[in-house]
Amino acid sequence: MPVTQSYYGGTTTLPIAMAPKSQSPYYAPARSAYRTTSVSPPEAADSVTTGVPSFTNSASSSHYAGSASAADYDAGSSSGGASGIDLMDLLSDRLTTAIDPIPLDRNIATQAQTSGALNAKHRELLALQAEAQRRLASSRANFADGMKAAKEVKKDLEWTQKRVSGLKSKAHKKYPAQYAMAKERYPAPVDY
Repeated sequence: MPVTQSYYGGTTTLPIAMAPKSQSPYYAPARSAYRTTSVSPPEAADSVTTGVPSFTNSASSSHYAGSASAADYDAGSSSGGASGIDLMDLLSDRLTTAIDPIPLDRNIATQAQTSGALNAKHRELLALQAEAQRRLASSRANFADGMKAAKEVKKDLEWTQKRVSGLKSKAHKKYPAQYAMAKERYPAPVDY
């Protein structure tokens, strides 16, 4: 993919920015502010032995970015470009080997167990709440029945008290001597 650069009014089209093989074994990125393409690093010359990782396609010298194998790079490309590399597959393979899924799976299983226990307790609490609501409704109904019965008893007692008071006044008027004798024999209670 060509890169277009503008220098003081003139426009030139350049190939993909790559350092020549004879200059440096290191990758030299382009200095363009609008460059959006990615390229693979250049291959080092065979005569360079500096002790740094080389970027060749041989399986014995591939130490770039961890433990890459020769299959990670395009063996058919002699220019060192990115024409045969599928970057998504490369990144997917690297991430797959970089992350150990066993602790993650254990954590997910623990989370699922905890979530299940929490849901069970929540359902238990809802059942207990429904039982408490049912008992409260039953208690309210019993209380209402008790209040109704107490009002009936009070009404009956008031009627009885009125009836006894009436009989007492009749007996006092009709039989005053016998009433006085009975009152001495059976005095009224103090708090009455």
